[in-house]
Amino acid sequence: MKLILTHEVASLGAPGDVVEVKDGYGRNFLMPRGLAISWTRGAAKQIDSIKKAREVRDVRDLSHAEEIKRQLEAAPVALKVRAGAGGRLFGAVTVNDIVAAVKSGGGPDIDKRRIEIGAAIKTTGNHAVAVRVHPEVAASLTLNVVPA
Repeated sequence: MKLILTHEVASLGAPGDVVEVKDGYGRNFLMPRGLAISWTRGAAKQIDSIKKAREVRDVRDLSHAEEIKRQLEAAPVALKVRAGAGGRLFGAVTVNDIVAAVKSGGGPDIDKRRIEIGAAIKTTGNHAVAVRVHPEVAASLTLNVVPA
């Protein structure tokens, strides 16, 4: 099955890429989640608009990505959340919370789709969060979750 990716898929490609996948993977996973659309001649014309939108969001070049990585790894980001007496949170920390904390702490503006949280953050303390700044550059952000 030939598909056009509309969102980044970790092991497959970036938005605007035309990929060939097995029918079940495309029908049952990618298309229902809105990660891809069927490839047709008419849809192929949308590739240019998808790629232009991606270029606006993406990091300019490798040196710019390295600069953003240095800014993210320079100091830990503090995030105040509601927590119980034992240090357990009422809920979990989301990627939107992390983006807001980085921005309010004076850090760079990052895309929430680039943040990778290994396991759900449900306790106070320091946590490591991976940020894919560029396909070749990954930063490790230290997130200090403190009770509010």
